Amino acid sequence: MSKKRSNPGGIVFSTNPEFVPFQEEDEKPTTLEPKSQPIKLKLETKHRAGKAVTLILGFVGKDDDAEDLVKRLKTHCGSGGSAKDGEMLIQGDHREKIKQWLHKNGYGLTKII
Repeated sequence: MSKKRSNPGGIVFSTNPEFVPFQEEDEKPTTLEPKSQPIKLKLETKHRAGKAVTLILGFVGKDDDAEDLVKRLKTHCGSGGSAKDGEMLIQGDHREKIKQWLHKNGYGLTKII
């Protein structure tokens, strides 16, 4: 079967004259206010050759906003990091430093796991 053909929902043919094929909705998540972000901080060393990484979980919003947040946190902590595939990480154990920065900048619900 050719890759150019798209078959949404597995429907091949319809006799209904008012039939409209299913359209995939591109849901762009809106970024919540910092006060209502349910952010959790977690230290992880798995699959990183024993190096510690601080994971930032629970951020609800656009990818651009997540990248901006990670950029500001990297600058504050003085270390590297990234934001991709809904996962934000900062290299090193900076849980307390990040928690204090988040509270200072209006992020309310911050937990350390």
